[in-house]
Amino acid sequence: MAEKELQRSKSVLPIGTVMRLTDLTARQIRYYEEQKLVIPKRTEGNRRLYSLNDIDKLLEIKDYLSDGINMAGIKTIYAQQEKRAAERKNEPLTDSDVRRILHDEFLNISGFERNSGTSLHSQHPLQ
Repeated sequence: MAEKELQRSKSVLPIGTVMRLTDLTARQIRYYEEQKLVIPKRTEGNRRLYSLNDIDKLLEIKDYLSDGINMAGIKTIYAQQEKRAAERKNEPLTDSDVRRILHDEFLNISGFERNSGTSLHSQHPLQ
């Protein structure tokens, strides 16, 4: 997992901060938890802690609701996304997948951005 994703998945935000960031009430956030759409970590004292990924999901739920999608529809969307993710995990990687992953890793290690227009083999822009 990339460092950025590791940081985004750390559960460190209390519900009050989440409320301010999402403009949702504590009741709404707890309802989405009851619906198993967001599952925050719990401290030893049983306090909820949310991650940045949880915030993104809450904002996405809020958008779906404002688009007129009900809870059942939202659950269906997330179930389909989980199913596709599970299917992708079971699919073997193609040669082009492996090459792309390897290329991306080389770019990450070298410090070059993927779309910076700079070749791995030289410091000159690609022609």
